[in-house]
Amino acid sequence: MSLLDDLRVGLATLDQNALRRRRRSNAQPCAPQANVDGGTRRAFCSNDYLGLAAEPRLATALAAGAARWGSGAGASHLVSGHYTVHDALETALARFVGCERALYLSTGYMANTGVLPALLGRGDAIFADRLVHASLVDGALLSRAELRRYPHLDLGALEHLLASSTARHKAIVTDSVFSMDGDVAPLAALLALAARHDAWLVVDDAHGFGVLGPQGRGALAEAGVLTHPEAWRIVLIGTLGKAAGVAGAFVAGQAELIEWLLQKMRTYLFSTGAPPALAHVLLESLQLIEDGDARRDRLAHLIACLRSRARFVRWRLMDSRTPIQPVLIGDNAEALAVGAALEAAGFWVPAIRPPTVPAGTARLRISLSAAHSEDDVCCLAETLCGLEQRLTP
Repeated sequence: MSLLDDLRVGLATLDQNALRRRRRSNAQPCAPQANVDGGTRRAFCSNDYLGLAAEPRLATALAAGAARWGSGAGASHLVSGHYTVHDALETALARFVGCERALYLSTGYMANTGVLPALLGRGDAIFADRLVHASLVDGALLSRAELRRYPHLDLGALEHLLASSTARHKAIVTDSVFSMDGDVAPLAALLALAARHDAWLVVDDAHGFGVLGPQGRGALAEAGVLTHPEAWRIVLIGTLGKAAGVAGAFVAGQAELIEWLLQKMRTYLFSTGAPPALAHVLLESLQLIEDGDARRDRLAHLIACLRSRARFVRWRLMDSRTPIQPVLIGDNAEALAVGAALEAAGFWVPAIRPPTVPAGTARLRISLSAAHSEDDVCCLAETLCGLEQRLTP
């Protein structure tokens, strides 16, 4: 067989297992109403938790940033692509999340694949929750450290792995809010384990930043661990394209930690700097997040509305207090069928299948935004309940 034949066989296998993905092109800005394939849908698929992605104040700030700073950085941050507005953003991010210093990057994937290889290498060990984001797994593999996966949220299993390790340096790696389940890691207990076993605690707060904690300062602020004497062990990673409504990511922590990452993180060193215009608009986004208690209150109300109305017999609304509200279905083909039926009814809810989630746990990932209306959420819940009855074998 030729190389191209191998690809064709692989694509056919994806089709047979209902695993081929396809992009959907939206003709509207990110909002609860989307226009895909020529039709209008109520969209429950973005991570725009506070409804900031199409916020007019941010669009105005982006235009002002482009007028002031142009469209590109021109070089990597350590050559000539770092600007005073980047400094301002990093200072604001560190202050906002309660850390000594922050480092701004272009994407969350760059942050997650860069941090672990900068901190650990051969002879070291990484202990990662089984459900951490794929980018953290990729970063762990790039580090060449030993990678040990512990069962999801199983602190007993994690402690056993840590106690039995003779690695020189260790790191515990977790999401704060798990992106496909919506549950929250026990961060205080994880920090206690990190202190007991002399390990870093690397926390990807992609889905907590802007949503959880006082003024949306994140899951670590909510857990109250950033003032702990052992908080220097925390490596906080946040993304700026979800609740913040723009793009980019940051790593925050103790000052020497961030200086080390600036010197050693290859995804930062060898990439063109993020456009300074984005840093300009992100300063406005941070202010909207800090002042966004009303948006977070509305989001909490919508979560409660969905959970009170989505009552299933065969499917299961997974336990989550976050905007991520997954409906566990199980079978890949059935999850796709439910997603298609929802689309026919005017809703856009993604069906999530392996390898994003474990085999046999295909689900609908409902993602709520403060921009949704209560009617949007109630209609979705009623439609789902009706589909479960209609599609039951």
